[in-house]
Amino acid sequence: MFNPPNSYPNSSSYDDLLKRIAQRAQRNQVDGQILAILQQSFEIELGKENIVLSRPERVRLFQDVTKVILTDVLGKIDGTK
Repeated sequence: MFNPPNSYPNSSSYDDLLKRIAQRAQRNQVDGQILAILQQSFEIELGKENIVLSRPERVRLFQDVTKVILTDVLGKIDGTK
């Protein structure tokens, strides 16, 4: 079960734990894995649309779709507090 930061007698221990776990996730390249999943999904969905895009259009669309999805995910995370 998740304990909010103020439940720790020493808030620095929470901060240290947060830092260690975040660093491990970064070392394991979790961000790259997330982007790879989004890229695969994007390619599949774009293929279904049968639309030809220039490389800059494709890059921009991927960036915008990714921002929409990640913004939604952040909203869901914030909603659990």
